[in-house]
Amino acid sequence: MIPGGPRNPRQMEQMMRRLGMSTEPVPDVEEVIVRTRTKEHVFAKPEVTVLTVQGVRSYQIVGQPTVRPRGAAAPAAPSSAPAVPAPTPGGPPEEDVRLVMEQANVSREEAVEALFQSKGEPAEAILKILTRSR
Repeated sequence: MIPGGPRNPRQMEQMMRRLGMSTEPVPDVEEVIVRTRTKEHVFAKPEVTVLTVQGVRSYQIVGQPTVRPRGAAAPAAPSSAPAVPAPTPGGPPEEDVRLVMEQANVSREEAVEALFQSKGEPAEAILKILTRSR
Protein backbone atom coordinates (compact mmCIF):
# COMPACT_ATOMS: atom_id res chain seq x y z
CA MET A 1 0.00 0.00 0.00
CA ILE A 2 1.33 3.43 -0.91
CA PRO A 3 0.97 6.19 1.69
CA GLY A 4 -1.42 8.91 0.64
CA GLY A 5 -3.79 6.66 -1.30
CA PRO A 6 -3.86 5.65 -4.95
CA ARG A 7 -1.73 7.51 -7.48
CA ASN A 8 -1.81 7.67 -11.21
CA PRO A 9 0.87 5.87 -13.27
CA ARG A 10 2.71 9.08 -14.15
CA GLN A 11 3.07 10.03 -10.48
CA MET A 12 4.34 6.51 -9.75
CA GLU A 13 6.99 6.81 -12.48
CA GLN A 14 8.14 10.17 -11.13
CA MET A 15 8.34 8.83 -7.59
CA MET A 16 10.29 5.76 -8.74
CA ARG A 17 12.78 7.96 -10.66
CA ARG A 18 13.32 10.11 -7.58
CA LEU A 19 14.09 6.96 -5.58
CA GLY A 20 16.53 5.74 -8.23
CA MET A 21 14.23 2.94 -9.41
CA SER A 22 13.41 1.82 -12.94
CA THR A 23 11.60 -1.14 -14.46
CA GLU A 24 12.11 -2.75 -17.83
CA PRO A 25 10.16 -5.68 -19.30
CA VAL A 26 12.11 -8.57 -20.82
CA PRO A 27 10.39 -9.43 -24.11
CA ASP A 28 9.86 -12.88 -25.66
CA VAL A 29 10.76 -14.98 -22.59
CA GLU A 30 10.02 -18.63 -23.34
CA GLU A 31 10.97 -20.29 -20.05
CA VAL A 32 12.54 -19.59 -16.66
CA ILE A 33 13.90 -22.40 -14.47
CA VAL A 34 14.67 -21.93 -10.78
CA ARG A 35 16.77 -24.83 -9.47
CA THR A 36 17.08 -25.88 -5.88
CA ARG A 37 19.11 -28.82 -4.64
CA THR A 38 16.26 -31.28 -5.25
CA LYS A 39 13.64 -29.52 -7.41
CA GLU A 40 13.18 -27.36 -10.48
CA HIS A 41 10.47 -24.69 -10.68
CA VAL A 42 9.74 -24.24 -14.38
CA PHE A 43 7.85 -21.15 -15.54
CA ALA A 44 6.59 -21.55 -19.13
CA LYS A 45 5.95 -18.25 -20.94
CA PRO A 46 6.34 -16.03 -17.82
CA GLU A 47 6.28 -12.26 -17.68
CA VAL A 48 9.75 -11.11 -16.62
CA THR A 49 10.58 -7.59 -15.49
CA VAL A 50 13.96 -6.20 -14.47
CA LEU A 51 13.74 -3.84 -11.50
CA THR A 52 16.81 -1.63 -11.03
CA VAL A 53 17.15 0.10 -7.66
CA GLN A 54 20.25 2.26 -7.25
CA GLY A 55 22.23 0.12 -9.69
CA VAL A 56 21.15 -3.26 -8.29
CA ARG A 57 19.14 -5.35 -10.75
CA SER A 58 16.41 -7.74 -9.56
CA TYR A 59 14.31 -9.97 -11.77
CA GLN A 60 10.59 -10.35 -11.16
CA ILE A 61 8.97 -13.48 -12.63
CA VAL A 62 5.20 -13.67 -12.92
CA GLY A 63 3.60 -16.97 -13.91
CA GLN A 64 2.49 -20.36 -12.68
CA PRO A 65 5.42 -22.75 -12.15
CA THR A 66 5.51 -26.48 -12.69
CA VAL A 67 7.55 -28.12 -9.94
CA ARG A 68 9.46 -31.26 -10.86
CA PRO A 69 12.37 -33.24 -9.38
CA ARG A 70 15.74 -31.84 -10.36
CA GLY A 71 17.13 -33.45 -13.47
CA ALA A 72 13.74 -34.70 -14.67
CA ALA A 73 13.57 -34.45 -18.42
CA ALA A 74 11.54 -31.56 -19.77
CA PRO A 75 8.74 -32.33 -22.22
CA ALA A 76 10.20 -33.18 -25.59
CA ALA A 77 10.48 -30.18 -27.87
CA PRO A 78 11.09 -30.52 -31.57
CA SER A 79 14.77 -29.98 -32.28
CA SER A 80 17.45 -30.96 -34.71
CA ALA A 81 19.67 -32.34 -31.93
CA PRO A 82 20.46 -36.05 -32.14
CA ALA A 83 18.60 -38.33 -29.75
CA VAL A 84 20.52 -39.07 -26.56
CA PRO A 85 19.73 -41.94 -24.23
CA ALA A 86 17.83 -41.04 -21.06
CA PRO A 87 19.86 -40.09 -17.99
CA THR A 88 20.51 -42.55 -15.23
CA PRO A 89 18.40 -41.94 -12.10
CA GLY A 90 20.31 -39.81 -9.60
CA GLY A 91 22.84 -38.80 -12.24
CA PRO A 92 23.74 -35.30 -13.40
CA PRO A 93 21.06 -33.14 -15.08
CA GLU A 94 20.56 -34.01 -18.74
CA GLU A 95 21.28 -30.47 -19.92
CA ASP A 96 24.69 -30.59 -18.18
CA VAL A 97 25.47 -33.92 -19.85
CA ARG A 98 24.51 -32.53 -23.28
CA LEU A 99 26.58 -29.40 -22.70
CA VAL A 100 29.68 -31.40 -21.82
CA MET A 101 29.11 -33.77 -24.77
CA GLU A 102 28.78 -30.88 -27.22
CA GLN A 103 31.58 -28.67 -25.90
CA ALA A 104 34.15 -31.44 -25.34
CA ASN A 105 33.02 -33.58 -28.30
CA VAL A 106 32.84 -36.78 -26.22
CA SER A 107 30.42 -39.66 -25.71
CA ARG A 108 27.64 -39.60 -23.16
CA GLU A 109 29.51 -42.00 -20.87
CA GLU A 110 32.64 -39.82 -20.89
CA ALA A 111 30.56 -36.71 -20.18
CA VAL A 112 28.77 -38.35 -17.23
CA GLU A 113 32.06 -39.64 -15.81
CA ALA A 114 33.66 -36.19 -16.09
CA LEU A 115 30.65 -34.61 -14.38
CA PHE A 116 30.89 -37.07 -11.49
CA GLN A 117 34.63 -36.39 -11.14
CA SER A 118 34.00 -32.62 -11.13
CA LYS A 119 31.15 -32.88 -8.60
CA GLY A 120 28.54 -31.85 -11.18
CA GLU A 121 30.27 -28.70 -12.46
CA PRO A 122 29.94 -28.66 -16.28
CA ALA A 123 32.68 -26.08 -16.88
CA GLU A 124 35.15 -28.01 -14.76
CA ALA A 125 34.18 -31.27 -16.49
CA ILE A 126 34.76 -29.74 -19.93
CA LEU A 127 38.15 -28.36 -18.89
CA LYS A 128 39.12 -31.70 -17.38
CA ILE A 129 38.30 -33.52 -20.66
CA LEU A 130 39.98 -30.94 -22.88
CA THR A 131 43.18 -30.78 -20.82
CA ARG A 132 43.59 -34.56 -20.57
CA SER A 133 43.41 -34.85 -24.39
CA ARG A 134 46.64 -32.88 -24.78
